[in-house]
Amino acid sequence: MQKTDEEWRNKLSPEEYAVLRKGETEAPFTGKYVDNHEAGMYKCKACGNVLFTSDQKFDSGTGWPSFTDPAVAENVGTRSDDSHGMHRTEVYCKQCNGHLGHVFEDGPAEAGGKRYCINSVCLDFEEGAK
Repeated sequence: MQKTDEEWRNKLSPEEYAVLRKGETEAPFTGKYVDNHEAGMYKCKACGNVLFTSDQKFDSGTGWPSFTDPAVAENVGTRSDDSHGMHRTEVYCKQCNGHLGHVFEDGPAEAGGKRYCINSVCLDFEEGAK
């Protein structure tokens, strides 16, 4: 999905743009989906791509929505991120190349050990969707 910077600025709120297009991070415990426990599907705020389901969501205590796995592995990509003086693995939407958050190796062991730490501002939630 190709859009110009101006098109993204017109489509997204300033906070959505800062996170999705510039790789910033929302403050912990401020996102609207941190404490969401409803059943449904999380989609990319920028393009509508299916990213995660409530079945994979867990309370990590970190202040961001956390998931053990993507709903559709082909929709979510990872790449090295050495910004801010640390090495992390960035998570992005493969359809629009939007920054979503980071993945860490400290998730629930019984679910594979991954913690996809995702900014709420990057997500739309569709209640009841499977």
